[in-house]
Amino acid sequence: MATYKKKGYKPKTKVEKEHSIEEGSTTAEVFNTLDETASKTEDFVAKNQKYIFIVIGLVALVVLGSLGYKEFISKPKQEAAMNDMFQAQKYFNDAVNGVEKDSLYNLALNGGEGKFGMLDIIEEYSGTPSANLANYYAGTAYLRLKDYKNAIEYLSDFKSDDEILAPLAKGNIGDAFVQLNQPEDALGYYEQAAEMRNNEYTTPMYLFKAGTTALDLGQADKALNYFKRIKDDYSNSTEASKVEVFIGKAQVLANK
Repeated sequence: MATYKKKGYKPKTKVEKEHSIEEGSTTAEVFNTLDETASKTEDFVAKNQKYIFIVIGLVALVVLGSLGYKEFISKPKQEAAMNDMFQAQKYFNDAVNGVEKDSLYNLALNGGEGKFGMLDIIEEYSGTPSANLANYYAGTAYLRLKDYKNAIEYLSDFKSDDEILAPLAKGNIGDAFVQLNQPEDALGYYEQAAEMRNNEYTTPMYLFKAGTTALDLGQADKALNYFKRIKDDYSNSTEASKVEVFIGKAQVLANK
């Protein structure tokens, strides 16, 4: 049964007295240890407070600097980039939908009417999301203008997690390599583009391009696999409507 000592209790026997002394000694040791630890901590702080304050100040400076940069530099810079990019985007969109494509793509790249082009945005607003997006526009414009090396350079600088733009950028690099007569490189980029996202637009499109390129390279088994994936998994896609013919070709070549 548990026992406790009443307030004012005094040990009566020798054993109780010795036990009481031991308890007091142990308690004293604990408090002494705590006092010593606290004292050492105080001494450390006293000796190193200059450096501690410096470290605290640096941490605060980094945090405040980061917040300040985002609020007063990065955010206004991005807003300015978006404003300056508007006309270049309009030229690009007009080129996609218009008739004077080459001149409009050039205007999208180099600017016009006193407005920035995509190349100006990339240089002037480096590090902003707009400059990153401008790499995509610039690379695609160069591809349409048949400047394939510049197309590859700018598209390679574009980084995105977007469902559509990310695979389109990779696929466009593949298109550029096809035009440069480098089908092995093209196949690699088509495969990357097909695997980056899973949707009804870019996935079957780049599976089909990967398949036809593999077929041209004599890789019939690989091509057949890509064509069958289109038939089985993307039956509603545009590519599915013509893939049966290519499945037949790949099967014939694979069995040779």
